[in-house]
Amino acid sequence: MKTTTPILLVLFSLFFSSCLKENGDSPASKYEPKEYVELKHPEWSKNATIYEVNVRQYTKEGTFKAFESHLPRLKAMGIDIIWLMPIHPIGVEKRKGTLGSEYSVKDYYGVNPEYGNDEDFKRLVDKIHSMGMYVILDWVANHSAWDNPLAKEHPDWYTKTEEGNFQPTPWYDWDDVIDFDYNNAEFRKYMTDALKYWVKDFGVDGYRCDVAGFIPVDFWDNARAELDEIKPVFMLCEWESRDMHKRAFDMSYSWTLWDKMAAVTRDKKSIAGLVEYMAHDVGSFPKNAYRMTFTDNHDMNSWNGTQFSNFGDGLESAMVFCTVVNGMPLVYSGQEAGLNRSLKFFDKDEIEWKKHPFADLYTKLFALKHKNQALWNGNHGGEMVRIFSDQMNQVISFSRTKGKDQVIPIMNFSDKPVTVKLDTKYQKGNYTDYFSNTKVTLKGADVFTLKAWEYKILVK
Repeated sequence: MKTTTPILLVLFSLFFSSCLKENGDSPASKYEPKEYVELKHPEWSKNATIYEVNVRQYTKEGTFKAFESHLPRLKAMGIDIIWLMPIHPIGVEKRKGTLGSEYSVKDYYGVNPEYGNDEDFKRLVDKIHSMGMYVILDWVANHSAWDNPLAKEHPDWYTKTEEGNFQPTPWYDWDDVIDFDYNNAEFRKYMTDALKYWVKDFGVDGYRCDVAGFIPVDFWDNARAELDEIKPVFMLCEWESRDMHKRAFDMSYSWTLWDKMAAVTRDKKSIAGLVEYMAHDVGSFPKNAYRMTFTDNHDMNSWNGTQFSNFGDGLESAMVFCTVVNGMPLVYSGQEAGLNRSLKFFDKDEIEWKKHPFADLYTKLFALKHKNQALWNGNHGGEMVRIFSDQMNQVISFSRTKGKDQVIPIMNFSDKPVTVKLDTKYQKGNYTDYFSNTKVTLKGADVFTLKAWEYKILVK
């Protein structure tokens, strides 16, 4: 008895350890760091840029066919993902303006006849694909138009007031739409099937999901899984939180970056908030969660002023910043043509297309984005490492490195000229100033003189 007990204990210990190892729960493994983002990004998104298309205002005709003529220009500018604002028929009941909001959807399986028909849309998708670009649809899953047939056929799919009536999204003044109820499993299946329809039958590559955070994350998790069974999709959420990235969304909005940049350029505040954003992006957001960076989009343009009123003389600096920080840069319809007014949201308001220096700036920035791996998205790119200086209240400087590629942005985010001394002891070496094409050697304590809002991008 005295000799068998230790043997039994040893055998039991070995068996227990083996079970733990098989289940991935060994004492050591549970302390290993784990990647928060579990979904797999489409391979083609690793260094992608994105462009939002306002079909209604893009051309005089406001159709898919008319928009097609702009695709070669967008391809040449360096655009990879074409995001189309909602393409579905628009509700008439309680419509705002003469044409209504594209975000008041009357039929999730239909095409807005103002833009064309099913064949026109399929032709556009095929054309985008033939040019090596991808297309995502703006999807409004939170609410529908009052006269969407679902309201009569399935009234239990909607939330209700205390009196039992349909209601807009609670706390908002969106009175041209009514709120869906995601506690209903049958409705969840309907909405998931509708998402799958456009991927399977028309070949779209994913979705930009309107007010995605108002919808339970477990709905999106399941929808993403079912979509990926058809083909790898790309999902962008109009939201800004970590939980959306785990299994559902490749990319979220970086609203905070827009706010912090506008605070400096428009409101003349210090760069402290912008530096804080950078710190939080590096320190608290999952590295493989893509962020969408922008100086304009349809919401900002329609309700919050223009790119010029929001960023003033600092606009170009903000555009450059959105390309060199961690994230995927967005261009909104007309930005590259110097769009300087707020487009009407519920009525026709055609964009004026003209040559503008912004188009060349975007083209040059996106060429760098595609070529230099330090600027690629998520885990494919380099982490932002701060470079300290003697002008921390005016200058933001940092380095991003991936493999043999490196990018060092030096940004004077102020309306005053500055001479700044950078602590570059960890960045010593030879670089090229990307915009002047001059050679620059960093020696460890380097001085640069920058005009108001001037920037330099050093690359190798």
